[in-house]
Amino acid sequence: MPLFGTTWLRHDGGYGLRRAGASVGSLSAAVAACFVLRFAYQGLEIAGVGGFLDAVVVVMFAVCGAIAFRRTWEGFSRRPADPEGDASLRSLKMIGFVGSLLAYFVRSLTEAPGEGLRRREYETAVTEYERRRAARTGNPASRATPKTRRPKRR
Repeated sequence: MPLFGTTWLRHDGGYGLRRAGASVGSLSAAVAACFVLRFAYQGLEIAGVGGFLDAVVVVMFAVCGAIAFRRTWEGFSRRPADPEGDASLRSLKMIGFVGSLLAYFVRSLTEAPGEGLRRREYETAVTEYERRRAARTGNPASRATPKTRRPKRR
């Protein structure tokens, strides 16, 4: 979410325009990617590799795109429970990059991608800070009981 900086916090500083730009950008990148995949498919048709390989390529991109969409969508709402497992699916997400781009597009229609997750983490951190801050009142050295307090030297 580097495009948004901290504007997601109060929705200021051109937040709406940035979100609209993210929507348009991700959708146009997805459309361009579909054209690239179409040219690749036409290359397979020109090469005459056969109907079976054509079907395998189409199914592979569809399945990888669906997996990439789901993983990207889940990444907007929670951190991965198993980071190594998520890293092992990186190649599938690269093949199904159109799904990730579409997830960004759909999410940016309602909020900045990842805003809900970061907002919850921010509010939790603020609550924890306030709780810790309220527990520390005053100088800890002056909290000694009168019995254990030493007389001041002059």
